Amino acid sequence: MKLFVGLGNPGLKYGQTRHNVGWMVVDRLVDELALGAPQEKFKSYIWGPVLMDGERVFLMKPLTYMNASGEAIRDFLRYHPVDLEDLLVIYDDVALDVGRIRIRARGSAGGHNGMKSIIACLGFSEIPRLRIGVGPKPDRIPLVDFVLGRFPEDRIPDLLSSLDRACSACRELCSNSLEHVMNRFN
Repeated sequence: MKLFVGLGNPGLKYGQTRHNVGWMVVDRLVDELALGAPQEKFKSYIWGPVLMDGERVFLMKPLTYMNASGEAIRDFLRYHPVDLEDLLVIYDDVALDVGRIRIRARGSAGGHNGMKSIIACLGFSEIPRLRIGVGPKPDRIPLVDFVLGRFPEDRIPDLLSSLDRACSACRELCSNSLEHVMNRFN
């Protein structure tokens, strides 16, 4: 069983911001699988378990705001037998250009507050993650303003391409190893 978590912030004002690309991936998977309305449990929207390419998968969008994402994941994992290597956290990365994705088996939080919260709450940093490029951040704009801003119109095609690739990577992860998926999509 797997758990795919898209990080983001609840509320209409955050809906199409750079910080919500993790939610955007989950929304696309929900649409592709025609899952309908979520359950609201564990301080999150939850779908599943659903069958995705032969694997049972939960999809999750924490409602705790980005900086407390770990609380929702920790609460979920207390009740569902998902191994940490079967967790995939999907989130924005200002170090990657729009249109790029990067999948890793582990790593530091890299300054991302959502990942800091997850690592702190789970007490473990070897968490698979799928980072979606939203950068580069211009020097003249504070980081918080940049990630809570929307994509310029001319970057929307690149964003949509990266969301499609991220969804494909999630589906492929259901039937292949993380190493295989990393080799194919990185």
